[in-house]
Amino acid sequence: MIYDHIKNIGLYKGLTPALDLALDYIVKVSAEVENGTVQLEHGVKAVVSAYETRLVNEKGYEAHRKYADVQYAVSGRELVRCKPLEQVVESIPYDESKDAARYTDCPGADLVIGEGYFLVVFPDDAHEPCLAADGKPGAVKKVVMKVPVEAS
Repeated sequence: MIYDHIKNIGLYKGLTPALDLALDYIVKVSAEVENGTVQLEHGVKAVVSAYETRLVNEKGYEAHRKYADVQYAVSGRELVRCKPLEQVVESIPYDESKDAARYTDCPGADLVIGEGYFLVVFPDDAHEPCLAADGKPGAVKKVVMKVPVEAS
């Protein structure tokens, strides 16, 4: 997992071409970006969505096998709870079509994205997104870069 301010993004460049592409994208993206999915090079996808954060994410934690996620809120703030995959219990088995398995609720590290902070979660990182920062639901526009693990 990587959690840092965008001003330090250069520290993470050079790991893989796919991750470099994703990091370059979030540096340039603005809050005016349209919702939807854009396919980029190296199998990287940019998924942009706008929604209201919530106090509880009924889906709980998730983890992916095919992609690492680079998550960046271009407007608003969102709490993402993270925990190592080996410390959570699977509640819904892995679904290859969704590239996700779900896990039971358990305490984890609370990380807030937005205001320049970004998060990279890898297949070993269970994460629970879409939560309200500071206990108050709010509007968020977020870019999730799907970075293929095979290219990473």
